[in-house]
Amino acid sequence: MQPRLWLLLAAQLAALRGSSVLQQTRGPIQVQTNQMVMLSCEAKISLSNIRVYWLRQRQAPSSDSHHEFLALWDSTKGTIYGEDVEQEKLTVFRDTARFVLNLTRVKPADSGIYFCMIIRSPELIFGEGTQLSVVDILPTTAQPTKKSTPKKKVCRLPKPVTHEGPPCGPLTLSLLVAGVLVLLVSLGVAIHLHCRQRRARLRFIKQRYK
Repeated sequence: MQPRLWLLLAAQLAALRGSSVLQQTRGPIQVQTNQMVMLSCEAKISLSNIRVYWLRQRQAPSSDSHHEFLALWDSTKGTIYGEDVEQEKLTVFRDTARFVLNLTRVKPADSGIYFCMIIRSPELIFGEGTQLSVVDILPTTAQPTKKSTPKKKVCRLPKPVTHEGPPCGPLTLSLLVAGVLVLLVSLGVAIHLHCRQRRARLRFIKQRYK
């Protein structure tokens, strides 16, 4: 059996048990078409002559799920790509203890669960996997609707009605002055008549006692 076919068969039989030895980028990750994605896999053990494999699973994990070999990073040979892999949009490199899978110009067909894996004879050690979803249009997050609080009714007391009198115009003032003058004239006439009656009475009394 060829080594590559053995690797894919072993990956299917391993049932993808995630290990704490390999810690991958947490998912799920959703990006838009033609964007770039970087997935990391950090090894918590020190290995000499290490080989890190990158696999992709296009459907949900199951006993019949198929794993596609993308590339591997070899400490002596560098990057080795799988068949039908576009090398210009997929690169693998090492950054100290982190192994990075860099995808450029992603398409919806690149969606799936990406696993990193190392081989420690006689077992395979997998990362927990990172789910990647590539969409043409990112969904928009609906803003929460604010509940409108009812306004409190304010009871206002009615304003007292004030009855204003007619304005004091020139005609009103003239009437008031005329009334005052009539009163003064009447008073003067009454005083004059009273004085005349008093003088007449005194004159009559003097003539009577002569």
